Amino acid sequence: MNLYPLKFSPILKPIIWGGSDICKFKGITPQQDGIGESWEISGVENNISVVDNGDLRGLNLQNLIAQYKESLVGKHVFEKFGATFPLLIKFIDARDNLSIQVHPDDELGMKRHNSFGKTEMWYVINAAPGAFLYSGFAKPLSPDEYVKSIEDNTFVDYLAKHDVKKGDSFFLPAGRVHAIGAGTFIAEIQQTSNITYRIYDYNRKDANGNGRELHTELAKDAIDFKLYDNYQIDYSHKANDTVQLESCKYFTTNLLELDKPHTQDHSDKDSFIIYICMDGSCEIKDSNNTTIELKQGETLLVPAANTKSITITPNSYVQLLETYV
Repeated sequence: MNLYPLKFSPILKPIIWGGSDICKFKGITPQQDGIGESWEISGVENNISVVDNGDLRGLNLQNLIAQYKESLVGKHVFEKFGATFPLLIKFIDARDNLSIQVHPDDELGMKRHNSFGKTEMWYVINAAPGAFLYSGFAKPLSPDEYVKSIEDNTFVDYLAKHDVKKGDSFFLPAGRVHAIGAGTFIAEIQQTSNITYRIYDYNRKDANGNGRELHTELAKDAIDFKLYDNYQIDYSHKANDTVQLESCKYFTTNLLELDKPHTQDHSDKDSFIIYICMDGSCEIKDSNNTTIELKQGETLLVPAANTKSITITPNSYVQLLETYV
């Protein structure tokens, strides 16, 4: 059976801090409040995405990789990751301030958990007035001072706080302390890893008066304590062109804002291509001349064998994130 651009059923996550934007953004009815995350494409164990279009409907991502191998993900991707899909694509809608976290890098992740680490990036889809997030440190902090700051509730004072608006983007390499603030709705692109060290949770208690488990010592070895000049991705909007937001060894992500047909030449790539529709709608035609419609809130995986040339035709206007390995 020939491969074609694939859509997957979203894996919706009801979470206590979830907001009300995800279902509206994705056009899901009946709308559900309290959905904190929508896992758009996932190879995480027990959360494997299932195809929702075409002849392969009902097969999951692991089935597809086992069957199509490098034709689906690319030769170098298959050689490195095997049956594991290397990226996890999410929408996150935070009604409350989320806990402050850090993720280990590959070396520490493998040593402790037999897992890859987690490097990720965020793109702000929407932000309520006053919305913010934390990324990195604003002033020096040593590992010993870090432990003390958790104990005396001053840790937040050391963090770089960023007021956010629609279109802001942040790169979060493994080791960078971060947290999403209330009223922030983002798209997240990350390594396939579910390892999170919770550092601080604002001393919040549950109904029984218990605080959430913190991973103070585990996080201590994972944190990058360096200060950096800038934690935000600087870029300029450019119509009908490819704007690179981030390129690291785990993924490259571009922004496309189009109001006329546009062709992406990916003949030099050896990877699947993912399109995340942030606004508007379009038709996407792969190099096998298969055309599929993509609208706001949808995510599409174009198999590696079909990515030599991809033509995007907006239905007036479309904004897309494009990502590959």
